[in-house]
Amino acid sequence: MPKVKTNSSAKKRFKVTGTGKITHQRSHKRHILTKKSNKRKRALRVDGVVHKSNEDFVKRLLRLK
Repeated sequence: MPKVKTNSSAKKRFKVTGTGKITHQRSHKRHILTKKSNKRKRALRVDGVVHKSNEDFVKRLLRLK
């Protein structure tokens, strides 16, 4: 049997924590930052957690399931 490849784009976008949660970077932090408040930009630094409804799909992409 051939090996099953992990989705390359998914492994760059998601990270698995020690407790098994899957985190991702928040959007809207790349450009046009002048009009965004410091409070908003600071909040975007925090990693988001993948929602429970999408967790199985992301795990399948990462070959964790």
